[in-house]
Amino acid sequence: MGNGTDNDKTTEPEAKTPRRRLPRFGCTLRRLRGWRLPTKVVQTILSFVAVVCEEVLDDCIICSGLYFFEFISCGAFLLSLLILCVYCTDLYELLGEDKVQKL
Repeated sequence: MGNGTDNDKTTEPEAKTPRRRLPRFGCTLRRLRGWRLPTKVVQTILSFVAVVCEEVLDDCIICSGLYFFEFISCGAFLLSLLILCVYCTDLYELLGEDKVQKL
């Protein structure tokens, strides 16, 4: 009992903390099957074309509608790009299905 070596050992093995696996960010298409993948790709391309067309416009008479269109088209492009990135990479497993559904 003097040095305490007998009390250091326990009858149960020490539980190891689970290590988090780093995402590989590999591309997979198994979550966007059928018509869903082409639809998301077309949506992303069309929203990007809308942003480009808005930026090409040099002069406007009433610009408030144009600014609203810019906001909506840029937001649609960024959100559809985010959806493609989440569903087509390993980020889906990293976040978890419940968090992706909330997103």
